[in-house]
Amino acid sequence: MSGDGDERDGLPRILWADGHLLAIDKPAGMPSVPARNPCDPPAAATVLAPAWGPLEAVHRLDRDTSGILLLARTAAARRRLGAAFAERTVRKEYVAVVDGRPPTPSGTLHLPLGPDPDRPPRQRCDPVVGRPSTTRWRSLATSAEQTLLLLEPLTGRSHQLRCHLAWLGVPIVGDPLYGRGRPVGRLLLHAARISFPHPVDGTTHTLFLPACFPPDGAAWHVADTLTPAPSAATPRR
Repeated sequence: MSGDGDERDGLPRILWADGHLLAIDKPAGMPSVPARNPCDPPAAATVLAPAWGPLEAVHRLDRDTSGILLLARTAAARRRLGAAFAERTVRKEYVAVVDGRPPTPSGTLHLPLGPDPDRPPRQRCDPVVGRPSTTRWRSLATSAEQTLLLLEPLTGRSHQLRCHLAWLGVPIVGDPLYGRGRPVGRLLLHAARISFPHPVDGTTHTLFLPACFPPDGAAWHVADTLTPAPSAATPRR
């Protein structure tokens, strides 16, 4: 089943639902996994549990990132989707609005990342003990001061896209940790597309969700810039 979800009740919109998994439109500000601080907002699985039963996120989006989040409904689905992420058979694409322009219109950045012990929860580029981290980027549109980027993380490190783009000199607009401090209401980073093998039969499905950034966050209509894949996924029943 699928539908527009329960946004009127403050619940994330459901993009895909079957007996094995949910895909939701996670809003910016909602944690994808339970937070350590009890004062933080409830995680997506917690919010949806009364309607959908026990759920567990199979990957993470930063709290301030919006977009597609997969949640497993069974232990088997969690195990198989977790293996798919570990084996890098899941492909994810993000869109972001950044300050400035990257050094080239497209490229791939290989830059090890690790925790910054002096400024947690920040990450830092650490060629000595950092974990290998790779990000592809491509410029989609530019304005006088900003660039709309399509991003593909080939690894899944904490804050990877945010840290890599800041290192390139083009921090994401609205980033409170790595940005330039210009307030726009939210981090302009969105998980726009995901392709994944279904945990039951391994069939690859692709979900697409256009970004909905604040009107003052960019000088273009993001939904018109990035178009859906030709073969949109159909929820299993």
